[in-house]
Amino acid sequence: MRKVLTAALVGLSLAASLSFAGAAEDKKVVIAYQTGANPYFVGIADGAFAKKTGWNIEFRRFNSGAEIFAAIASGDVQIGDVGSSPFAAAVSKGLDVKAFYISSVSRDGEALVVRPEIASPADLRGKKLAAAPVSTDHYQLLAVLKQEGISEKETQVIAIPQPEIVAAWKRGDIDGAFVWDPALAELKKNGKVLLTAGQVADRGAPTFSALVATGAFAKEHPDFLAQYVRQVDGYFTSFATDKQAWGPDSENAKLIAKLQGGTPAENAEQLKSTVVPPLAEQISDKWLGGGDKGGVARILKDTAAFLKDQRKITAVKDSYGDFSDPQYAEAAKASN
Repeated sequence: MRKVLTAALVGLSLAASLSFAGAAEDKKVVIAYQTGANPYFVGIADGAFAKKTGWNIEFRRFNSGAEIFAAIASGDVQIGDVGSSPFAAAVSKGLDVKAFYISSVSRDGEALVVRPEIASPADLRGKKLAAAPVSTDHYQLLAVLKQEGISEKETQVIAIPQPEIVAAWKRGDIDGAFVWDPALAELKKNGKVLLTAGQVADRGAPTFSALVATGAFAKEHPDFLAQYVRQVDGYFTSFATDKQAWGPDSENAKLIAKLQGGTPAENAEQLKSTVVPPLAEQISDKWLGGGDKGGVARILKDTAAFLKDQRKITAVKDSYGDFSDPQYAEAAKASN
């Protein structure tokens, strides 16, 4: 009888272990982020996201949105922080992802930096320029050239990762580049800002960055996405309302520097360009809401059409309304 009882207990213990392991596996997610400084990076640096959600979260850093989408397509990443240009390219090629939070609106945090002798956008003719492949910066650089009537034959645009852009700039191999921090800060040391991303947006080529999740993950784990939005937005709200907590001597700046490199003061300076719409605006037609009439869908479609003209993609979808979903931000707002 004892042997039977012991065997039964062992079986129950094994079943419980397997059940726990399965539950733990169900609550594991890989989230991609990019180089630069961002308020919510504090939650990555100090482990707050994992602690508050109870999930096993693996954060991975990438140099561009194109790299993140490659990882999403391979199944290695479920959530990523990406720009609208690689977003438009990826979904136009059939990738199933949904934007659930606008993590930045491009203004001063990205810019076209050039050699001092280049006085105006018209002077870009004949120059050698760079941007990260299929990034929002790449898109905006090509948009500037189109706006100025500068053809592909009249200038050279090379698509290389940001670390390579910085190296090429220091060697004198390029005349300018459209970049974000930390590359932006490096190029500005002996270059000048010709146009900011915000100025290019005002000229007709707006961009944004968004947190996206695979369609399957969003469907299976809506509660996690709502939790994640609430926490991410909490950092942005703090940044907007309590500037002292994000200054050069702050613990927040120190944590971001520890995660991303550079000094706390450098990261605090980079944070100043942060522009994020409040949740009430995000869930409206201006961004995530509205289906095909929403801001995300319209910008994605316009960007895709431009990328097709530039032969970066082969087709534009009739509709981009399915690639954003406000329900997770709505749930986060309701629980605040």
